[in-house]
Formats: sequence, structure tokens, C-alpha cells
Amino acid sequence: MTETLIQILLIAPCLIIAIVFHEVAHGLAALKLGDTTARDLNRLSLNPLRHVDPVGTLLVPGALALAGAPVFGWAKPVPVRKDRLNNPRFGMMAVAAAGPASNFVLAFFGAIGLGLAAMMAGQAGVEEPSLIAQAMVFFILINIFLGVFNLLPIPPFDGSHILEGLLPPSLAGMYAKLRPFGMMLFMGLVALTWFAPELGVLENTIGKPVEWVMEQYVGISRAIAG
Repeated sequence: MTETLIQILLIAPCLIIAIVFHEVAHGLAALKLGDTTARDLNRLSLNPLRHVDPVGTLLVPGALALAGAPVFGWAKPVPVRKDRLNNPRFGMMAVAAAGPASNFVLAFFGAIGLGLAAMMAGQAGVEEPSLIAQAMVFFILINIFLGVFNLLPIPPFDGSHILEGLLPPSLAGMYAKLRPFGMMLFMGLVALTWFAPELGVLENTIGKPVEWVMEQYVGISRAIAG
């Protein structure tokens, strides 16, 4: 129980930072491209209280951590007005991509932190990973998972906006009509993950990309640690 509590205490701040930066990145990208909605509503703040969703940021991740399942969550979405963007088609793609991009950047800094922690532990002759090193591993993994997860082309995730912008206008219009059913599809995938784990839904969709990206960041950490 103590070990689980420690894990939750390490994971919680990592998840909050990852989610807050993800949402602020959306808002900053929108601001640069002409939409001031997020700024007007004071959603460009790094204050977690402006972004936290009690269910998606606290309850769901906590329950997943206790269950030993992959930890993910969500915040209150930063509002973006497509009609206010200088180039709505490109703008929505850029705004959507900004969120996952911020998570991959955070994971990069986490990899640097992990490498430095490992280097200092090696110099001190310490073999057991420190709490800082454990936190860095969680921080890297959470950011990678959040980045890859949001790139799924399922509405309303960021990947759906990117795909919609890449499709020809006629196909993009048809794809946009699926948006109201996106959450139903997502909940269906969640149900399959919980009730039919033998299908390996997570493992066969985002598991392999997350694992590959994690290997790249661990490689950075090892290079720094020497």
C-alpha cells in the first residue's frame, strides 16, 4: 500500500504538468494564429486550477494507477474558435499538433533529468534508483503516452483535427460528420480494454509507438549518464 501511495504521489504532479502544458500549448498556438479566445478567458495560465477537470485529471488517473493500468487523463479543453484563425484549415492542424508536441518536448527534458540523476547516482555509488529518477521515468512515460494517445484520429482527440486538415475537402466534410460519435467510439475502446484484455487493444494501437518513443528517450538518458 505504501509503495502504491508513493507511486501516486510521484505520478500526480507529473500528470498535472503534462496536461496543463498540453492545454496551454493549444491556446498559445491559437493565439499566434489569430484566435485570442484562450487568452481572453485566461486559459493561458500555468495555474492547474484553471485547467483541472475533477474527473479526468484526478479521479480517472488515480483509479488507473491503483488498478495498475496505463495512466492517462484529460483537462478542461482550451476553447479554440476555428473561424477566428487566420487560416482555419492549417490553423486547426497546427493548434491540434501543438498539444502533443509540448508533451514530447517535456519528455525530452525529462530524459535529460533522468540522465543527470543516473549520472549523479553513479558518481555517488548508489545502485538503487532515487525517487527523483523514478519521478523522471513516470514523467517521460506519461508525456509520451499523452502525446501518442492524443494523436489517435478519433474525434475529439488532436489526431482527428490533424487528419481532417490533411484530407481533401470532400472527405474532410464526411469525416467531420463522425465527430459527434467520437466519444462513443473511444468509450467502446476503453470497454474492450477493460473487459477483453486478451484482445490487446492498447498494446496493438498505441502500445508499440509508446514503447518505441520511450526507447529513444531512454537512449538520450543513457548517453547523458555515460
